[in-house]
Amino acid sequence: MDLKSNEPFWLLKNGLIKSYPSLKCNEEVDVLIIGGGITGSLIAHQMIEDGYKTMIIDKREICNGSTSATTSMLQYEIDIPLFKLVDMIGEKGAVESYKACSDAIDAIEKLTHTIGSKAGFKRKKSLYYASLKKDVDGLQKEFEKRKEAGFDVSWLTPEEVLKKYGFEKTFGGILSTQGASIDAFQFAHELLIFNEQKGLKIYDKTEVTNVEYFKGYNVAITEQGFQIKAKKVIYCIGYESKNLIKENFVTLKSTYALVSEIDVAKFKNITNVLVWNTDEPYMYMRSTDDGRLLIGGGDEDFYNAEKRDALLNRKEKEIVKILEKIKPDYHFYTDFVWAGTFGETKDGLPYIGEHKEFKNSYFVLGFGGNGITFSVIGMKMASLFMKGKKHPLSRYFKFDR
Repeated sequence: MDLKSNEPFWLLKNGLIKSYPSLKCNEEVDVLIIGGGITGSLIAHQMIEDGYKTMIIDKREICNGSTSATTSMLQYEIDIPLFKLVDMIGEKGAVESYKACSDAIDAIEKLTHTIGSKAGFKRKKSLYYASLKKDVDGLQKEFEKRKEAGFDVSWLTPEEVLKKYGFEKTFGGILSTQGASIDAFQFAHELLIFNEQKGLKIYDKTEVTNVEYFKGYNVAITEQGFQIKAKKVIYCIGYESKNLIKENFVTLKSTYALVSEIDVAKFKNITNVLVWNTDEPYMYMRSTDDGRLLIGGGDEDFYNAEKRDALLNRKEKEIVKILEKIKPDYHFYTDFVWAGTFGETKDGLPYIGEHKEFKNSYFVLGFGGNGITFSVIGMKMASLFMKGKKHPLSRYFKFDR
Protein backbone atom coordinates (compact mmCIF):
# COMPACT_ATOMS: atom_id res chain seq x y z
CA MET A 1 0.00 0.00 0.00
CA ASP A 2 1.33 3.44 -0.96
CA LEU A 3 0.97 5.61 2.16
CA LYS A 4 2.11 8.95 0.77
CA SER A 5 2.31 10.78 -2.53
CA ASN A 6 3.95 13.59 -4.45
CA GLU A 7 6.21 15.81 -2.30
CA PRO A 8 6.05 15.22 1.47
CA PHE A 9 7.72 18.26 2.99
CA TRP A 10 9.64 16.45 5.76
CA LEU A 11 11.26 13.96 3.41
CA LEU A 12 12.54 16.67 1.07
CA LYS A 13 13.49 19.00 3.92
CA ASN A 14 15.62 16.38 5.67
CA GLY A 15 16.87 14.34 2.74
CA LEU A 16 18.47 10.97 3.43
CA ILE A 17 19.37 11.19 7.12
CA LYS A 18 20.73 7.64 7.39
CA SER A 19 20.47 4.44 5.41
CA TYR A 20 20.36 0.90 6.77
CA PRO A 21 21.10 -2.51 5.28
CA SER A 22 18.58 -5.21 4.49
CA LEU A 23 18.68 -8.41 6.54
CA LYS A 24 21.05 -10.97 5.00
CA CYS A 25 21.27 -13.64 7.70
CA ASN A 26 19.22 -15.45 10.33
CA GLU A 27 18.83 -13.61 13.64
CA GLU A 28 17.58 -14.28 17.16
CA VAL A 29 16.26 -11.52 19.45
CA ASP A 30 13.99 -10.94 22.41
CA VAL A 31 11.78 -8.47 20.54
CA LEU A 32 11.17 -8.03 16.83
CA ILE A 33 9.47 -4.75 15.90
CA ILE A 34 7.85 -4.70 12.48
CA GLY A 35 7.48 -1.15 11.18
CA GLY A 36 10.26 1.43 11.17
CA GLY A 37 8.34 4.69 11.46
CA ILE A 38 7.85 6.98 14.43
CA THR A 39 5.81 4.36 16.32
CA GLY A 40 8.36 1.60 15.82
CA SER A 41 11.18 3.97 16.76
CA LEU A 42 9.47 4.90 20.04
CA ILE A 43 8.70 1.29 20.93
CA ALA A 44 12.28 0.28 20.06
CA HIS A 45 13.57 2.98 22.40
CA GLN A 46 11.45 1.57 25.22
CA MET A 47 12.50 -2.02 24.56
CA ILE A 48 16.19 -1.09 24.56
CA GLU A 49 15.70 0.95 27.74
CA ASP A 50 14.05 -2.10 29.34
CA GLY A 51 17.06 -4.23 28.46
CA TYR A 52 15.68 -6.42 25.67
CA LYS A 53 17.72 -7.54 22.69
CA THR A 54 15.71 -5.76 20.01
CA MET A 55 15.49 -5.60 16.22
CA ILE A 56 13.40 -3.27 14.06
CA ILE A 57 12.66 -3.91 10.39
CA ASP A 58 10.71 -2.16 7.64
CA LYS A 59 9.83 -3.27 4.14
CA ARG A 60 10.59 0.24 2.84
CA GLU A 61 13.44 2.55 3.70
CA ILE A 62 13.27 3.50 7.38
CA CYS A 63 10.68 6.23 8.13
CA ASN A 64 9.61 6.48 4.49
CA GLY A 65 6.00 5.45 5.08
CA SER A 66 3.45 7.57 6.91
CA THR A 67 6.12 9.17 9.10
CA SER A 68 7.42 11.17 6.16
CA ALA A 69 3.90 12.44 5.40
CA THR A 70 2.73 13.37 8.92
CA THR A 71 1.91 16.94 9.92
CA SER A 72 3.69 16.31 13.26
CA MET A 73 1.13 18.19 15.36
CA LEU A 74 1.20 16.99 18.96
CA GLN A 75 -2.21 17.42 20.58
CA TYR A 76 -3.94 15.91 23.58
CA GLU A 77 -7.28 16.38 21.84
CA ILE A 78 -8.60 13.15 20.34
CA ASP A 79 -10.58 13.28 17.07
CA ILE A 80 -13.75 12.47 19.04
CA PRO A 81 -14.58 15.40 21.37
CA LEU A 82 -14.30 14.62 25.08
CA PHE A 83 -17.99 15.13 25.83
CA LYS A 84 -18.92 12.68 23.05
CA LEU A 85 -16.26 10.16 24.07
CA VAL A 86 -17.70 10.17 27.59
CA ASP A 87 -21.02 9.02 26.13
CA MET A 88 -19.27 6.30 24.13
CA ILE A 89 -16.92 4.74 26.69
CA GLY A 90 -17.73 6.38 30.02
CA GLU A 91 -16.29 9.28 32.01
CA LYS A 92 -13.26 7.45 33.40
CA GLY A 93 -12.03 6.00 30.11
CA ALA A 94 -12.60 9.19 28.16
CA VAL A 95 -10.89 11.52 30.62
CA GLU A 96 -7.98 9.15 31.20
CA SER A 97 -7.46 8.77 27.44
CA TYR A 98 -7.30 12.55 27.03
CA LYS A 99 -4.98 12.90 30.02
CA ALA A 100 -2.70 10.16 28.71
CA CYS A 101 -2.35 12.08 25.43
CA SER A 102 -1.53 15.23 27.39
CA ASP A 103 1.10 13.38 29.41
CA ALA A 104 2.51 11.97 26.16
CA ILE A 105 3.41 15.49 24.98
CA ASP A 106 5.39 16.02 28.19
CA ALA A 107 7.07 12.64 27.68
CA ILE A 108 8.11 13.56 24.13
CA GLU A 109 9.69 16.78 25.36
CA LYS A 110 11.63 14.86 28.01
CA LEU A 111 12.72 12.30 25.42
CA THR A 112 14.01 15.02 23.08
CA HIS A 113 16.29 16.20 25.91
CA THR A 114 17.41 12.63 26.67
CA ILE A 115 18.59 11.95 23.12
CA GLY A 116 19.77 15.51 22.35
CA SER A 117 17.17 15.92 19.60
CA LYS A 118 17.41 18.66 17.00
CA ALA A 119 13.97 17.85 15.54
CA GLY A 120 12.51 21.21 16.56
CA PHE A 121 10.19 20.22 19.41
CA LYS A 122 8.30 23.37 20.33
CA ARG A 123 5.59 23.98 22.92
CA LYS A 124 2.46 25.50 21.39
CA LYS A 125 -1.08 26.34 22.37
CA SER A 126 -3.97 24.80 20.48
CA LEU A 127 -6.92 26.73 19.03
CA TYR A 128 -10.05 24.74 18.19
CA TYR A 129 -12.46 27.18 16.57
CA ALA A 130 -16.10 26.99 15.46
CA SER A 131 -16.26 27.46 11.70
CA LEU A 132 -20.09 27.62 11.65
CA LYS A 133 -22.57 29.21 14.04
CA LYS A 134 -24.36 25.88 14.53
CA ASP A 135 -21.11 24.39 15.92
CA VAL A 136 -20.91 26.80 18.86
CA ASP A 137 -23.19 24.89 21.25
CA GLY A 138 -21.24 21.66 20.84
CA LEU A 139 -17.91 23.44 21.16
CA GLN A 140 -19.03 25.15 24.37
CA LYS A 141 -20.10 21.75 25.75
CA GLU A 142 -16.63 20.52 24.91
CA PHE A 143 -15.08 23.52 26.64
CA GLU A 144 -17.06 22.88 29.84
CA LYS A 145 -16.23 19.16 29.83
CA ARG A 146 -12.50 19.80 29.39
CA LYS A 147 -12.54 22.45 32.10
CA GLU A 148 -14.38 20.07 34.43
CA ALA A 149 -11.74 17.39 33.69
CA GLY A 150 -8.98 19.78 34.77
CA PHE A 151 -7.51 20.84 31.42
CA ASP A 152 -6.12 24.37 31.14
CA VAL A 153 -8.53 25.87 28.61
CA SER A 154 -10.13 29.23 27.96
CA TRP A 155 -12.96 30.35 25.67
CA LEU A 156 -12.16 32.96 23.02
CA THR A 157 -14.89 35.08 21.45
CA PRO A 158 -14.77 35.72 17.67
CA GLU A 159 -13.37 39.17 18.45
CA GLU A 160 -10.62 37.68 20.61
CA VAL A 161 -9.72 35.15 17.91
CA LEU A 162 -9.44 37.99 15.40
CA LYS A 163 -7.36 40.19 17.69
CA LYS A 164 -5.04 37.41 18.85
CA TYR A 165 -4.55 35.42 15.65
CA GLY A 166 -5.98 37.51 12.81
CA PHE A 167 -8.62 34.96 11.83
CA GLU A 168 -11.88 36.38 10.50
CA LYS A 169 -15.32 34.75 10.28
CA THR A 170 -14.92 32.34 13.17
CA PHE A 171 -17.53 31.88 15.88
CA GLY A 172 -15.16 31.64 18.81
CA GLY A 173 -13.24 28.66 20.09
CA ILE A 174 -11.32 26.78 22.74
CA LEU A 175 -7.72 27.76 23.46
CA SER A 176 -5.69 25.05 25.20
CA THR A 177 -2.27 25.63 26.71
CA GLN A 178 -1.11 22.05 26.07
CA GLY A 179 0.26 21.28 22.62
CA ALA A 180 3.48 21.07 20.63
CA SER A 181 4.98 20.42 17.23
CA ILE A 182 8.01 18.49 16.06
CA ASP A 183 9.62 17.12 12.91
CA ALA A 184 8.58 13.49 13.48
CA PHE A 185 10.61 12.23 10.52
CA GLN A 186 13.85 13.60 11.97
CA PHE A 187 12.89 12.63 15.53
CA ALA A 188 12.26 9.01 14.52
CA HIS A 189 15.68 8.85 12.85
CA GLU A 190 17.30 10.37 15.94
CA LEU A 191 15.70 7.75 18.17
CA LEU A 192 17.00 4.97 15.95
CA ILE A 193 20.53 6.38 15.77
CA PHE A 194 20.57 6.85 19.56
CA ASN A 195 19.44 3.27 20.21
CA GLU A 196 21.58 1.68 17.51
CA GLN A 197 24.53 2.75 19.64
CA LYS A 198 22.93 0.84 22.52
CA GLY A 199 22.54 -2.37 20.54
CA LEU A 200 19.34 -1.92 18.52
CA LYS A 201 19.53 -3.82 15.22
CA ILE A 202 17.96 -1.95 12.30
CA TYR A 203 17.15 -3.29 8.84
CA ASP A 204 15.12 -1.76 6.06
CA LYS A 205 13.92 -3.16 2.73
CA THR A 206 13.21 -6.30 4.73
CA GLU A 207 9.67 -7.62 4.41
CA VAL A 208 8.19 -10.39 6.55
CA THR A 209 6.07 -12.72 4.42
CA ASN A 210 5.17 -15.30 7.08
CA VAL A 211 5.28 -15.81 10.85
CA GLU A 212 5.35 -19.24 12.42
CA TYR A 213 4.16 -19.59 16.02
CA PHE A 214 5.76 -21.78 18.67
CA LYS A 215 5.47 -22.06 22.42
CA GLY A 216 7.25 -19.02 23.84
CA TYR A 217 8.58 -17.64 20.55
CA ASN A 218 7.82 -16.85 16.92
CA VAL A 219 9.84 -17.22 13.75
CA ALA A 220 9.39 -14.45 11.19
CA ILE A 221 10.43 -15.38 7.66
CA THR A 222 11.51 -12.64 5.28
CA GLU A 223 10.91 -12.35 1.55
CA GLN A 224 14.55 -13.39 1.01
CA GLY A 225 14.05 -16.51 3.13
CA PHE A 226 15.96 -15.43 6.24
CA GLN A 227 14.53 -16.26 9.67
CA ILE A 228 14.17 -14.08 12.76
CA LYS A 229 13.47 -15.93 15.97
CA ALA A 230 11.85 -13.63 18.55
CA LYS A 231 10.21 -14.17 21.91
CA LYS A 232 7.79 -11.35 21.10
CA VAL A 233 6.78 -9.60 17.89
CA ILE A 234 5.43 -6.04 18.13
CA TYR A 235 3.57 -4.77 15.07
CA CYS A 236 3.91 -1.01 14.53
CA ILE A 237 2.56 -0.98 11.00
CA GLY A 238 -0.17 1.63 11.34
CA TYR A 239 -2.72 1.67 8.57
CA GLU A 240 -1.24 -1.34 6.81
CA SER A 241 -2.56 -3.48 9.67
CA LYS A 242 -5.81 -3.48 7.71
CA ASN A 243 -4.11 -5.82 5.23
CA LEU A 244 -3.08 -8.16 8.03
CA ILE A 245 -6.09 -8.29 10.35
CA LYS A 246 -9.31 -9.77 8.98
CA GLU A 247 -11.99 -7.87 10.89
CA ASN A 248 -13.12 -4.38 9.91
CA PHE A 249 -11.66 -2.42 12.84
CA VAL A 250 -10.50 0.75 11.09
CA THR A 251 -11.62 2.91 8.14
CA LEU A 252 -8.89 4.17 5.84
CA LYS A 253 -8.98 7.83 4.84
CA SER A 254 -6.92 10.02 2.56
CA THR A 255 -5.83 13.40 3.86
CA TYR A 256 -4.15 16.25 2.02
CA ALA A 257 -1.53 18.76 3.14
CA LEU A 258 0.13 21.85 1.71
CA VAL A 259 3.19 23.79 2.78
CA SER A 260 3.66 27.38 1.69
CA GLU A 261 6.68 29.34 0.61
CA ILE A 262 8.69 30.90 3.45
CA ASP A 263 7.00 34.04 4.78
CA VAL A 264 8.03 34.63 8.39
CA ALA A 265 6.19 37.95 8.80
CA LYS A 266 2.80 36.65 7.65
CA PHE A 267 2.69 33.81 10.19
CA LYS A 268 4.24 35.61 13.14
CA ASN A 269 1.03 35.61 15.20
CA ILE A 270 0.44 31.86 14.80
CA THR A 271 4.00 30.67 15.38
CA ASN A 272 3.07 29.42 18.85
CA VAL A 273 -0.33 27.87 18.15
CA LEU A 274 -1.78 24.79 16.48
CA VAL A 275 -5.07 25.51 14.71
CA TRP A 276 -7.99 23.26 13.79
CA ASN A 277 -11.72 23.71 13.36
CA THR A 278 -15.13 22.07 13.59
CA ASP A 279 -15.51 21.34 9.89
CA GLU A 280 -16.18 17.73 8.94
CA PRO A 281 -13.57 16.80 7.88
CA TYR A 282 -11.68 19.34 9.95
CA MET A 283 -8.98 21.68 8.70
CA TYR A 284 -5.67 21.78 10.60
CA MET A 285 -2.84 24.27 10.46
CA ARG A 286 0.56 25.01 11.98
CA SER A 287 3.67 27.00 11.15
CA THR A 288 7.04 25.36 10.55
CA ASP A 289 10.38 26.31 12.06
CA ASP A 290 11.53 27.98 8.84
CA GLY A 291 8.51 30.31 8.54
CA ARG A 292 6.15 28.32 6.35
CA LEU A 293 2.49 27.53 6.86
CA LEU A 294 1.41 23.89 6.85
CA ILE A 295 -2.31 23.45 6.28
CA GLY A 296 -4.30 20.30 5.63
CA GLY A 297 -7.62 18.51 5.56
CA GLY A 298 -10.05 17.55 2.81
CA ASP A 299 -10.25 13.96 4.03
CA GLU A 300 -11.82 11.38 1.73
CA ASP A 301 -12.44 7.65 1.96
CA PHE A 302 -9.35 5.82 0.73
CA TYR A 303 -9.83 3.47 -2.22
CA ASN A 304 -6.42 3.32 -3.81
CA ALA A 305 -3.34 5.48 -4.20
CA GLU A 306 -4.14 6.43 -7.79
CA LYS A 307 -7.59 7.82 -6.97
CA ARG A 308 -6.21 9.59 -3.90
CA ASP A 309 -3.42 11.26 -5.85
CA ALA A 310 -5.71 12.26 -8.71
CA LEU A 311 -7.49 14.59 -6.27
CA LEU A 312 -4.37 16.54 -5.29
CA ASN A 313 -5.04 19.61 -7.44
CA ARG A 314 -8.71 19.81 -6.43
CA LYS A 315 -7.92 19.34 -2.74
CA GLU A 316 -5.22 22.00 -2.85
CA LYS A 317 -7.82 24.51 -4.06
CA GLU A 318 -10.36 23.39 -1.43
CA ILE A 319 -7.90 23.75 1.43
CA VAL A 320 -6.66 27.15 0.27
CA LYS A 321 -10.30 28.29 0.05
CA ILE A 322 -10.77 27.45 3.76
CA LEU A 323 -7.72 29.55 4.60
CA GLU A 324 -9.01 32.43 2.47
CA LYS A 325 -12.24 32.44 4.49
CA ILE A 326 -10.48 33.19 7.77
CA LYS A 327 -7.51 35.09 6.35
CA PRO A 328 -8.75 36.83 3.19
CA ASP A 329 -5.79 39.25 3.11
CA TYR A 330 -3.25 36.47 2.65
CA HIS A 331 -2.32 34.76 -0.63
CA PHE A 332 -1.03 31.24 -0.09
CA TYR A 333 1.87 30.30 -2.38
CA THR A 334 2.21 26.51 -2.40
CA ASP A 335 5.69 25.01 -2.26
CA PHE A 336 4.75 21.42 -1.39
CA VAL A 337 1.55 19.40 -1.67
CA TRP A 338 1.03 15.76 -0.82
CA ALA A 339 -1.51 13.18 0.28
CA GLY A 340 -1.27 10.57 2.99
CA THR A 341 -3.39 7.71 4.24
CA PHE A 342 -4.56 7.41 7.82
CA GLY A 343 -6.93 5.25 9.84
CA GLU A 344 -10.11 6.38 11.56
CA THR A 345 -11.71 4.39 14.37
CA LYS A 346 -15.30 4.79 15.59
CA ASP A 347 -14.20 6.08 18.99
CA GLY A 348 -11.06 7.89 17.84
CA LEU A 349 -8.90 5.61 19.99
CA PRO A 350 -5.91 3.43 19.02
CA TYR A 351 -5.54 -0.32 19.10
CA ILE A 352 -2.80 -1.31 21.51
CA GLY A 353 -2.51 -4.83 22.86
CA GLU A 354 -2.86 -8.47 21.89
CA HIS A 355 -4.91 -9.95 19.05
CA LYS A 356 -6.24 -13.49 19.37
CA GLU A 357 -4.96 -14.51 15.91
CA PHE A 358 -1.35 -13.51 16.61
CA LYS A 359 0.41 -15.44 19.37
CA ASN A 360 3.36 -14.01 21.30
CA SER A 361 2.60 -10.65 19.68
CA TYR A 362 1.40 -7.14 20.43
CA PHE A 363 0.08 -4.35 18.24
CA VAL A 364 0.72 -0.63 18.71
CA LEU A 365 -1.52 1.10 16.19
CA GLY A 366 -2.02 4.83 16.76
CA PHE A 367 -4.81 6.07 14.54
CA GLY A 368 -6.37 9.47 13.77
CA GLY A 369 -4.81 12.82 14.51
CA ASN A 370 -3.14 11.49 17.66
CA GLY A 371 -0.94 8.84 16.08
CA ILE A 372 2.27 10.07 17.71
CA THR A 373 0.87 10.69 21.19
CA PHE A 374 -0.92 7.33 21.09
CA SER A 375 2.42 5.72 20.19
CA VAL A 376 4.04 7.29 23.26
CA ILE A 377 1.25 5.81 25.39
CA GLY A 378 2.04 2.53 23.64
CA MET A 379 5.61 2.69 24.95
CA LYS A 380 4.46 2.38 28.56
CA MET A 381 1.80 -0.18 27.66
CA ALA A 382 4.22 -2.39 25.74
CA SER A 383 6.71 -2.19 28.60
CA LEU A 384 4.05 -3.46 31.00
CA PHE A 385 2.84 -6.15 28.59
CA MET A 386 6.37 -7.54 28.32
CA LYS A 387 6.44 -7.92 32.11
CA GLY A 388 3.03 -9.62 32.17
CA LYS A 389 1.31 -6.59 33.69
CA LYS A 390 -1.83 -4.70 32.73
CA HIS A 391 -2.30 -1.04 31.85
CA PRO A 392 -5.42 0.89 32.95
CA LEU A 393 -6.18 1.94 29.36
CA SER A 394 -5.92 -1.58 27.93
CA ARG A 395 -9.67 -2.17 28.14
CA TYR A 396 -10.34 0.94 26.05
CA PHE A 397 -7.62 0.32 23.45
CA LYS A 398 -8.04 -3.44 22.98
CA PHE A 399 -9.33 -5.28 19.90
CA ASP A 400 -12.96 -6.47 20.11
CA ARG A 401 -13.80 -3.60 22.44
